[in-house]
Amino acid sequence: MERRPILQPDDITVVLPTRNEEKNIVPFLVSLPSSVFLIVVDASDDQTPALVQSKRPERTKVLRSTAQIAEARNLGARLATTAWLLFTDADISFAPDYFFQVQRYEAAAAVYGTKLSQQAYQLYYRCFLLGQRLLAGIKIPAVSGSNFLVRRTVFLDSGGFDPALTCNEDSEYGWRLSRHRHAIKFAPDLIVYERDHRRLQRGVARKTLHSLARCLLLYTGLLPGYLRTNDWGYWS
Repeated sequence: MERRPILQPDDITVVLPTRNEEKNIVPFLVSLPSSVFLIVVDASDDQTPALVQSKRPERTKVLRSTAQIAEARNLGARLATTAWLLFTDADISFAPDYFFQVQRYEAAAAVYGTKLSQQAYQLYYRCFLLGQRLLAGIKIPAVSGSNFLVRRTVFLDSGGFDPALTCNEDSEYGWRLSRHRHAIKFAPDLIVYERDHRRLQRGVARKTLHSLARCLLLYTGLLPGYLRTNDWGYWS
């Protein structure tokens, strides 16, 4: 009898923090297979939670919370009961073969894929993918919170995302998992597509320098505690 792969779609819970995503949420939901579980941790004052509940009533939970993004991810993960947790954002769409390709990575403790664009800023996202490849070659995971799959047992044992961080919580958590000898795998064939480019529209150089500076300080342990809660203008 053929063994059933661990990473079937119904073994995965998508954990999605949202805040006023009514313009993005419907394309996101359309790209998500009906067999995948979804937990939305919502801090919206628009129609986001209503759209989620009307467009995807099955296998979906909506938790209302004003928690910052790291703690929102943690809250959603703790509600899940499946073997795997998939952390993502509402402004992406999954590639059509995403939940087929994911079966190849059942042996890992955690898996991170890439984020591309089918619209604007395609070169920027291709450069980001190149950076992920180069860093993976020297065993430094460049995790994106839009495309990050973790075994639930690993997540619970590791303590989850650092709730003090209001951005770059994904990068810090990936490095922490790697340092604790968890098998974290880069999967360039697991693709999500970004649809909302507001931060890049404010300035590609600004966003790039912001990410590089904060990530370098986080990776080296040189970011002072009082600056961990400050997003340096990331959300403004």
